Amino acid sequence: MHQLDHSDVRAAAERIAGLVRPVAVSPGGPDGTWLALEYMQHTGSFKARGAVNFLRAHREAGALPEAGVTIASGGNAGLACAWAARREGVRATVFLPENAPAVKVERLRGYGADVRLVGREYAQALAACEEFAAASGALASHAYDHPLVAAGAGTLLEEVRRQVPGLDTVVVSVGGGGLFAGVAAAARAHGVRTVAVEPENCRALHAALAAGEPVDVPVDSVAADSLGARRASATALAAARDAGVRTVLVPDAAIVRARRALWEEHRIAVEHAASTALAALATGAYRPEPDERVCVVLCGANTDPGTLTGPDA
Repeated sequence: MHQLDHSDVRAAAERIAGLVRPVAVSPGGPDGTWLALEYMQHTGSFKARGAVNFLRAHREAGALPEAGVTIASGGNAGLACAWAARREGVRATVFLPENAPAVKVERLRGYGADVRLVGREYAQALAACEEFAAASGALASHAYDHPLVAAGAGTLLEEVRRQVPGLDTVVVSVGGGGLFAGVAAAARAHGVRTVAVEPENCRALHAALAAGEPVDVPVDSVAADSLGARRASATALAAARDAGVRTVLVPDAAIVRARRALWEEHRIAVEHAASTALAALATGAYRPEPDERVCVVLCGANTDPGTLTGPDA
């Protein structure tokens, strides 16, 4: 297992400079916390950072095959991979579960990706992707479990720190743990605490901590389209054992309320995965000290705006 450190994140920041949008940071969270508006990133999520870092690193090494790149995804990582592949002039074949949101499938095809829908869970799409890579020779990327992908995601922490002097804590949503592992690696170098937030019924990181190793977990949450990894990465588990990390769980009802509040109070339209991080503060699952400077990462906005105000919003 590669243990991510700050040097990995610094290298990623140099590699992707000028190719991704610097994150905007705004006050507006509960009790004066800051919001990192990463949902405004290319492709609508933080995943663009890791995808660019992954493909640029392989381009530099002369390791981009003629068969292109392939990835399995709940949607956002596939979008980022397809977008980055188009920039690099290589083909992208993206495997998604059959129940992936239509908005993500349509956008993938708009990026020119070959979209293949397999199974009902990310794990099934991943198995099909691995078979395709072995048969075709395509370069296999990963939605979260690769050091280049995680390091790319971690670059946003450096940008947040420049805009929030004295940052004490960063709060991130966790699925498989790529964003968390990258952010935690950068945060650790600066003495910043990381709070990792999972839905109660998508608790791969919690289960890994309890078992002492990554293990499979059931996946059943309103945020499962992005946070529905069946197991956390070993890199994420290693990061979660650090003394500067807190892990918390939030119920689906709180995720839905946080998403609706972002829309009603700020006209910010994000997916449930993004509001998962905010729900940790809204529910008190994480309670900052009165003078603690906290930033919540709103990680993605690939969602159907029509679901923001209905009965299931």
